[in-house]
Amino acid sequence: MKYIFVSGGVISGIGKGIATSSIALLLKSAGFKVAPLKIDPYLNVDAGTMNPIHHGEVFVLDDGSETDQDLGNYERFLNEDLNKHNYTTSGQVYLSVIQRERALEYDGECVEAVPHIPEEILKRVEMAGKSMGADIVVVEIGGTVGELQNVFIFEANRLIKQKKPEDVLHIHLSYLPIPPSIGEMKSKPVQMSVKELNSMGISPDILLARSEVSLDERRKKKLALFCSVEPEDIISAPDVKSIYEVPINYADEGLTERILGKLNLKKKKKDLNEWRNFVEKIHQAKKVIKIGIVGKYFTTGDFTLSDSYVSVIEAIKHTSFTQDLVPEITWIDSGKIIPVIDRLKEFDGIIVPGGFGSRDIEGKIATIEYVRKNKIPYLGLCYGMQMAVIEYARNVLRLQNANTTEIDPKTKFPVIHIMPDQEKKMLERDYGATMRLGAWDCKLKENTLVRKLYGKQSISERHRHRYEFNIKFLKELTGHGMEISGTTPDGKLVEIIELKDHPFFIGTQFHPELKSRPLNPHPLFMGFIKAASKENRKQ
Repeated sequence: MKYIFVSGGVISGIGKGIATSSIALLLKSAGFKVAPLKIDPYLNVDAGTMNPIHHGEVFVLDDGSETDQDLGNYERFLNEDLNKHNYTTSGQVYLSVIQRERALEYDGECVEAVPHIPEEILKRVEMAGKSMGADIVVVEIGGTVGELQNVFIFEANRLIKQKKPEDVLHIHLSYLPIPPSIGEMKSKPVQMSVKELNSMGISPDILLARSEVSLDERRKKKLALFCSVEPEDIISAPDVKSIYEVPINYADEGLTERILGKLNLKKKKKDLNEWRNFVEKIHQAKKVIKIGIVGKYFTTGDFTLSDSYVSVIEAIKHTSFTQDLVPEITWIDSGKIIPVIDRLKEFDGIIVPGGFGSRDIEGKIATIEYVRKNKIPYLGLCYGMQMAVIEYARNVLRLQNANTTEIDPKTKFPVIHIMPDQEKKMLERDYGATMRLGAWDCKLKENTLVRKLYGKQSISERHRHRYEFNIKFLKELTGHGMEISGTTPDGKLVEIIELKDHPFFIGTQFHPELKSRPLNPHPLFMGFIKAASKENRKQ
């Protein structure tokens, strides 16, 4: 196998995950089997216990792994399902080393941070490649060069480069700012970033130069001189309209050829046509469609973040672009919506995404009541389905104060309740990786909208939750017009609900957004956007 390590410098958030995804796509399009790997430096064993406002979306894989949101980018760009070996954390690494030491697997050696931690990291790099039968492993190093947290990951990079110099590349993504008061692109931050990399025994083979605009020749020559790289190995990476343009920019800059040349590989094929066609649709789309997302994981201080729902956003984009629509997404804080509920009539469609806890749920329930009564297309994801069941129970069945036991354990009408095995885990404070996670089979009911959208009877979708539809209220709810359009194969758990007397009203216990891809949009999002587009045309 060949290995490519991708690091970032100067500031965080400049697109290291997108760069890694793009590199993986380019290599796949050149005919190679690629295994991406994200190594996060934090001590959490996985991303599942972290606050989404602080860390971003938890992306769940088919095997139930709760991972960093960059795994979502990898899957979307590669159009492939990944597994637990494509993601690791320092917490996993340290835990593994300590467990092995306790089991005397080091034969009585003194276990040291170096070399044992980097060696464990490299085992995981190898396993990521083997798990996918890969020719090339592309490793994204979490964090930024110069941080203490990720030094052992860089040390692992140094060690494998030392052993296999012809098989290992290091690509460094760094940022060239243009201070408004100066008006000139400055290369010094990148130089200092590379200097920090050099201090760890690593010299970058390729520089990806991020900036607001394309790199000029003067800056390229300067970086080549002070960072000890060839000018051809400096790839300009300017801001683009869409993240999906990044691979094309890299391809046009010659990145694929530079990587393959340095790894002594020959391109087996050239196939970016489908991707280029998708990007062309992004540029051609003109008509605006207005989608509102009503949630609570948006705000951090004075800023609004979208990372908590990145897969929802991308799923909306995939389906909108394929229908020549430009999505205009508005974040609506569920804690502030009730006084201005009539504002929802401005939107062509509304989504209530996943979430946990009691904060601001009444705003979500009021939102669902409004869109149900006013026939605005609605898609409820996980918590959004549960809130839809509660709203229907309260306002159609007149079950006063119906609720989920997550919010009100003593509610008289627990239309959503905790799964028995989950209740035991909660009492034992066993929170990590213990929810209903990963891909579960679902059987769809004939003559339902969901069955029509999927075009098949059996599906598999990804879950992440502890609470479920309470089957004891099944007859009451279906007797008053709610359709149960999807269940587990044994019929014991409700997976999808819908309303027939509505342009589009579907709630799913699973997260369909996790399986939507640019080249393969999810059928439920496709149906939602089509319905919203029809409402758009009526106005």
